[in-house]
Amino acid sequence: MEMFLYPLVGGILIGLSSSTMLGGIGRITGISGIIGNLFQKPNSELAWRYAFLFGLLAGGLLLVRLKPELFQYSLEAPLYKVILAGLLVGYGTRLGSGCTSGHGVCGMARLAKRSFVATGVFMFVAIITVAIRGVL
Repeated sequence: MEMFLYPLVGGILIGLSSSTMLGGIGRITGISGIIGNLFQKPNSELAWRYAFLFGLLAGGLLLVRLKPELFQYSLEAPLYKVILAGLLVGYGTRLGSGCTSGHGVCGMARLAKRSFVATGVFMFVAIITVAIRGVL
């Protein structure tokens, strides 16, 4: 498959899986909410959350085995910066009541006003970050 088709196929799969999740069990595919609520008291909600997390990890591991060339890159930043960035993203998703998957994919598809605002803010901050990063 040509490299330019991977994002298209990935987007289609994200849309299908999000629609299946909403139609199948009535849940929004917001990764931060799914993972964030894994660490609660045991209840009937935990089984599908663990299954979802297992599917994410298994899919990633399968892709590494089938297409290792997709993972041949190096980080340009020191590991501590990558970890700090990840923690800030995690904090931001809790602060914003969701992440790009929850707001950008699922919320906008449901025409939720707050998801349009949140996704606009995500995109604006990303554009500013890239512009600043490009200058520095």
